[in-house]
Amino acid sequence: MTPTAVLHSEWIKIRSVRSLYGSLVAVLATTLTVTVLALGTVGQEQAERAGAEPVFDAFYALNFGQIAAIAFGAAAVSSEFLGGALRISLAAVPRRSLFYAAKMTAIGGSALVVGLVTSFTAFLVGQLFLGEHAIGLGHPGALRAAVGGGIYLALMALFAAGLTALLRSAVVVLSLLIPFLVIVPFVFTDIATAVAQYLPDQAGQLVLHQNPEGSLGPWSGLAVTAAWAAAALLAGWWAVRRRDA
Repeated sequence: MTPTAVLHSEWIKIRSVRSLYGSLVAVLATTLTVTVLALGTVGQEQAERAGAEPVFDAFYALNFGQIAAIAFGAAAVSSEFLGGALRISLAAVPRRSLFYAAKMTAIGGSALVVGLVTSFTAFLVGQLFLGEHAIGLGHPGALRAAVGGGIYLALMALFAAGLTALLRSAVVVLSLLIPFLVIVPFVFTDIATAVAQYLPDQAGQLVLHQNPEGSLGPWSGLAVTAAWAAAALLAGWWAVRRRDA
């Protein structure tokens, strides 16, 4: 099969498997729900408080959307390890590197499109609740945060996908990543802020701040997250190449 045909087949898998399609929709739905609940109830009060950061507050809900993005990345890969599906896939595409590259491209591309739609939509919808405190995409850092937020969600989906290819279990990956994202950053922040900023979520979310603090800038922070994702993808590629189907 040609690379284009393999990529098309991987896209069909994402589109036709209800759980995968649903997890993509959940990225948008979760983020918008949290945006409406948060900004719709106390948004103006938050905007009026001392030290308010309107750009980061606008994208706060991506913290919840990233869980759905991670679930999508993990589920999209783990489905290959159920019921001998991987053997069938490799029978159709014997070149394992081609198969792996096409799958990750389909996952990353889908997550990027949904991530960008989610990021921009959450920002625009959230501003509807802020009245005179609303900002536009022309506000310093807002457009960069909207674009970076979409890229960040795609990178987190790829990070989970690579780990799932390595560990062969979405349950294990989610059991590791969700506590890692929810608990570990707070522990590291109390111990060493300089270390915490290099964690995949903390580094990537610097792009959501108007004026990020620390040694990393918004795009260099996103590059750190990309490095984490690349390392996971490389480990996953090694596992798919070396292990029996």
